[in-house]
Amino acid sequence: MNAATRAALPGARRGAARAAADVLTLLVIAKEPLPGRVKTRLTPPYTPREAAALAEAALTDTLRAVLAAPAARRVLVLDGRPGSWLPAGFEILPQVPGGLDERLAAAFSSCAGPALLIGMDTPQVTGALLAAAGAAVVRGPRTAVFGPAADGGFWALGLSEPEGALVRGVRMSRADTGRVQLGRLLAAGLSVHELPVLRDVDTAADAVSVATEAPHTLFAHTLTSAVPSPG
Repeated sequence: MNAATRAALPGARRGAARAAADVLTLLVIAKEPLPGRVKTRLTPPYTPREAAALAEAALTDTLRAVLAAPAARRVLVLDGRPGSWLPAGFEILPQVPGGLDERLAAAFSSCAGPALLIGMDTPQVTGALLAAAGAAVVRGPRTAVFGPAADGGFWALGLSEPEGALVRGVRMSRADTGRVQLGRLLAAGLSVHELPVLRDVDTAADAVSVATEAPHTLFAHTLTSAVPSPG
């Protein structure tokens, strides 16, 4: 745990953060940032190559935040192959076939202890926020952490006792996905800690909003270099 993360955590959470460094698995589910395969909703106004560059920048920012948070394991659940954008310190777990719910369920099922999963679409996430989320996950049994997304989905999900069945069958990429997933957690009798709402980068408007919110990120710097196609 670095000094910035320690300073951002209240004293009562520091013990839990240290516990996270011993037992928590941090999972990032992502797709290899190749033109035409990622961030297709950014095209237009951006070209497929520019959209892929933005996806790579978002993934890089996300992985940096994960490295700044305490965890026993850091796992990239990847559709595709790792590239030069992947820093040291991550295990690679290939995504299983099927819908996103099946892939999330398999990622959780691969963990023997508390796990926190995030995607690659929130480059504004910070190590301090992930540290606080991880501390909440390991705080006690039958605990969940839920990070709602502005579009109605969710950007983070943590489970003190990972069970794929808690995710499997939830219909993803819908306006009610987050509500349904949260309901699933509560119906299972879990104590749910909610995280701040973050905005996923799906559209050009999302990209501008997130870059404005987090101008220090590689994502914001990359966006300034991308010139939207006319029309």
